[in-house]
Parts: sequence; structure tokens; C-alpha cells
Amino acid sequence: MSETNSILQRKEYGRIRLKLKEQLDTRGMTRNHLARRIDARFEVVNKWYNDQVEKIDTDILARICFVLDCRVEDIIEYTNSLVNRG
Repeated sequence: MSETNSILQRKEYGRIRLKLKEQLDTRGMTRNHLARRIDARFEVVNKWYNDQVEKIDTDILARICFVLDCRVEDIIEYTNSLVNRG
């Protein structure tokens, strides 16, 4: 990795966005229903729904994808902040 690409020197490296809200809204599924189906607390699903997860639990992610029959990229999106610059 070059010096200019070092994570220690770059402050803008992009963002991870969770798209569970869009997936549930499209399906007409509530957070309560999903929480029951994936055997998780409502608070956990609510954090995913509101894009407030600080650390990704891959087990929860796998359960969500299984129940919603979707791919990881349908739930998680990476946006490189440098791509949007002119």
C-alpha cells in the first residue's frame, strides 16, 4: 500500500451503509417479525434497520440473508468517498 493510500494518513476512506430498512419495507415485513424469525432481540434488528450497527455480527447477517432470501450486498453497501469527488 502506498503512503498516500495508507489508512493512517487518509481520513476519508468511505462508509458502510446498512440497507435493511429498504429490504423490510419492500417486503412489508416488520422489525418484530424479522427479530422472531432470526431469533434475535428487537433491539438488534432495530440497530440494523436504523443503520446504527458499529460492529457487523456475521451470524446475524447470515440469518437476515437466509430469512429474506437475499445476498449480503442487498443488506450492506460500501461507498468510497473519493469516487464521488470531481
